[in-house]
Amino acid sequence: MTPGGTGVRYIRFLDTTLRDGEQTPGVALKPEEKLLIAMKLEDLGVDSIEAGYPAVSEGEFKAVRMISREVTDSEVIVLSRSVRHDIDRAIDADVKAIHLFIATSDIHMKYKLRMNREQVIESAVSAVEYAKSHGLTVEFSAEDATRSDLEFLVKVFQSVVDAGADRLDIADTVGVMWPSRMAQLIKLIKGRVKGNYLLSVHCHDDFGMAVANSVAAVEAGADQVHGTINGVGERAGNAALEEVASAVRFLLGYRTRIRFERIKDVSEAVSKLFNIPVPPNKAIVGANAFSHESGIHVHGILSNPLTYEPIDPSMVGMNRRIVLGKHSGRHSVEYALKMLGIEPNDEVVSRVLRRIKELGDSGVNITWEDFKRIALTEIKGEVSEDSRN
Repeated sequence: MTPGGTGVRYIRFLDTTLRDGEQTPGVALKPEEKLLIAMKLEDLGVDSIEAGYPAVSEGEFKAVRMISREVTDSEVIVLSRSVRHDIDRAIDADVKAIHLFIATSDIHMKYKLRMNREQVIESAVSAVEYAKSHGLTVEFSAEDATRSDLEFLVKVFQSVVDAGADRLDIADTVGVMWPSRMAQLIKLIKGRVKGNYLLSVHCHDDFGMAVANSVAAVEAGADQVHGTINGVGERAGNAALEEVASAVRFLLGYRTRIRFERIKDVSEAVSKLFNIPVPPNKAIVGANAFSHESGIHVHGILSNPLTYEPIDPSMVGMNRRIVLGKHSGRHSVEYALKMLGIEPNDEVVSRVLRRIKELGDSGVNITWEDFKRIALTEIKGEVSEDSRN
């Protein structure tokens, strides 16, 4: 049920741009930059902002505390290992929610933690109980959950729910899931782990399926998705929050708090501060996401935008672009001439289109300024011919 009481499911979004996203190789944000992004995420309407990992450094601790004091409309949550030192640093940073984690896969337990299964459960339960005793909302992640023995994963999750965990998170830490398998795992956990909790997923994009896995998880019953703006993150990145949220809202029809018209603004801010350009073909926020060159497509778009656009671009803060090039047709040129305030006639359209195609065949990328110059030249040429006749 949604907060408004209707029967349409409500899906939470936890944004981890400032934590997992900042773990992108070569990225390091100043506390003030993290605060700027956090304020934009709050304005975007994400339910939870994972502000960072306060135990990692003094600068990180300062940034988290700044964010926790300034952000009031979104939950501020921080990462913490299942150890008291990390939890104490989170408490000192004035946060009210904590994201505890411990690995549950055999490979992580053997080579990273050097702990056996019983020790992992003991550490997880102890951490959850300690955090809850300090009044924190607790989200518990099983790191590398998707490579864990399923019976053991169920046991860990049930143990932390019994200890008071409010949310569980399935972490696809190295991106090895695919949609049908993710759906099966969601159903298994929800069916086997009893109690009052929300189930979340945290997907990485190592095989390019983070968004698809996240959407499949929601469809199968997950209550929350972790994501990052523009899909930033370690290695191949995380599930792109703007893509998952758009699919959840516009394809599945579920409700969210996301103010979709502000997505583009947040995307641009993250791109600038992370110094990572958004690829032109990036879904939702890429420069080409709502751009059209093909003459057949442009004809359809100008008749009814839904012929070649799944949603109105303004819904996600974007604008439609008609691009001129070798694939253009007469409708594109007529549209562009009208944008210049020129009433097109057949001869001018033919002249301009022929010139555009010639340049396109030569490998020239035609800008708006190029088009204006071509249009004015061809119009002058037509006028000169008329004056000679």
